[in-house]
Amino acid sequence: MLMRATLSHIIPKLRRLSSVKEVEQTQAIIIKAGLYTHPYILANLIAFSALSPLGSLAHAQAMFQETKMDDAFICNTMIRAYTNSVFPIKAIYIYNHMQHVNAGSDHFTYTFTLKACARASRCEEEEGGGCNEFGVTRKGAETHGRVLKLGFHRDAYIQNSLVYMYTRGGFVGLARQVFDEMTERSVASWNIMIMAYDQINDFKSADCLIELMPEKNVVSWNTLIGRHVKSGNIEAARKVFREMPERDAVSWNSMIAGYVQVKNYAGALALFDEMQIAEVEATEVTLISVLGACAETGALEMGRKIHESLKEKSYKIEGYLGNALVDTYTKCGNLSLAWEVFNELKMKPVSCWNAMIMGLAVHGHCQQALELLAAMELRLDGIKPNRVTFIGVLIACSHQGLVEEGRQHFNRMIKVYKIMPDIKHYGCMVDLLSRWGLLYDAWQLIKTMPLPPTAVLWRTLLGACRVHSNAELAEESFQQLAKLEVLCDGDYVLLSNIYAESERWDDVQRGTGFFYLGEFGELGLLLITESDSFSDETMEDNAAALHTAINSVQALGRGFDVNFDTRLLYCKGVAGSKVVEVDEEHTKDLLLYENIVVPNVPRDINNSQEARGRQSSGVCSYHEV
Repeated sequence: MLMRATLSHIIPKLRRLSSVKEVEQTQAIIIKAGLYTHPYILANLIAFSALSPLGSLAHAQAMFQETKMDDAFICNTMIRAYTNSVFPIKAIYIYNHMQHVNAGSDHFTYTFTLKACARASRCEEEEGGGCNEFGVTRKGAETHGRVLKLGFHRDAYIQNSLVYMYTRGGFVGLARQVFDEMTERSVASWNIMIMAYDQINDFKSADCLIELMPEKNVVSWNTLIGRHVKSGNIEAARKVFREMPERDAVSWNSMIAGYVQVKNYAGALALFDEMQIAEVEATEVTLISVLGACAETGALEMGRKIHESLKEKSYKIEGYLGNALVDTYTKCGNLSLAWEVFNELKMKPVSCWNAMIMGLAVHGHCQQALELLAAMELRLDGIKPNRVTFIGVLIACSHQGLVEEGRQHFNRMIKVYKIMPDIKHYGCMVDLLSRWGLLYDAWQLIKTMPLPPTAVLWRTLLGACRVHSNAELAEESFQQLAKLEVLCDGDYVLLSNIYAESERWDDVQRGTGFFYLGEFGELGLLLITESDSFSDETMEDNAAALHTAINSVQALGRGFDVNFDTRLLYCKGVAGSKVVEVDEEHTKDLLLYENIVVPNVPRDINNSQEARGRQSSGVCSYHEV
């Protein structure tokens, strides 16, 4: 009688669950009443926790592990939940377990499992090597065989899942074969196949299918938006968005994501405002894109408003959404809120760990970043550091001066985690070594690494040579840099300063072989010669700006190098050599200062016909003879 009364009290309550706290309260009641193994109650508690935005997949997993894990409905629920999470590979693990214990499977099992294979097919990079594309796709093909054996291959949902799985795995030909064999194609079937062709840039085949489609819906228009977004043609996407007969949340999501993709973050945030005015409810995908824009623009307040709104609604913050919040807070410099979100996440993908480690490293909390790596490595849930993790770790070591520890992590990445370093890892190591004075070690690493060196590596070493006064290695770096790209003014100024600090005045006077005088627009072009004389062509009256400019130079003292953005000049005098950054506004007027000269310019350049020709074009270049 007591058990029946308890059931009559609990069953209506199961339909009104609204938080994990209520789930826990219900668990306490059924344990006390001896009903914890009741299949209907347990299935409903797990379903709410796993699938509801107000639930918790981690809590559902804990309840699931306390069962025999052989109930088909509960297993299907967990497979579905993990398929839509950041850990789709775990859905495949549960499916494998179902086959091992001979739990009954139905068409729902295979629909969700095939989708899990599709989503997990590219998870190796995202989840730190938890799976590989070939193995997961092979599992999908194996599941396809079982579907044929059991006679589920005529099910429309399973057929769509098969097409989706093969397209995500890169097997578009197999996807088309399944599509052609379908007895009845829904609009979703057509859209999946069209998107598959768009993904491989086979727009001709995609357009043929669009023409053959018996009917189109909002997803068809969204597919077209996605095509333009992928190619970076945001204006074409915007045109389709404005002209489509109806829009859903995915339409808005695609456009917002498109703006983020082309780095038009202001456009993404403005469109999000439009979406709210149109009273379209933002989805998790919307918020992830918007938070990405907030992270890149430093829009901390908008990020906080989104976070507060989610908390007010008791919305489940997990997976990619939690990762987006952590990334936003770290990039905006609010590490306390980043820690708060990070610690509240029950299930953290490796990208979330990476965001936190990188944020700590960049903001100078290097020891905490390394401690977080150690905590990550101790976890037993399959999360392992990936190549992005080690970039954050090496940055932390560089900022803290932990040279030997940085070398150890670099070697562990290769030997323990089998991650071959890319150019970013080598860049971090060069920065670490050169920043802390090990210039020849950095040089040796650049020369012996298996990848071709980039200009960034040589420029990093050149900058360190200035800090640590190594003119010999600076010359080597400068020469290697010149072989890779056209040198900028800053490179010449940097080498000139290194010579000056080493008191190699002949090298300073000789310069570096190239001086460039940019275009001065309406104020005209000034030709400045070694004899300190100059001509002024079409110079307009600008006395106030000239007065400010001259005062600026006089305050600094004569005899300085002056770097004007794209213009490089050398000031001849007695005060030594130093770079002075002057804003663009005063560039034109500073050239009138009496003692600014360009070395190695022929004395008769003012009378040179070639110089006059250059002057008329607004540009004058000087090359050392």
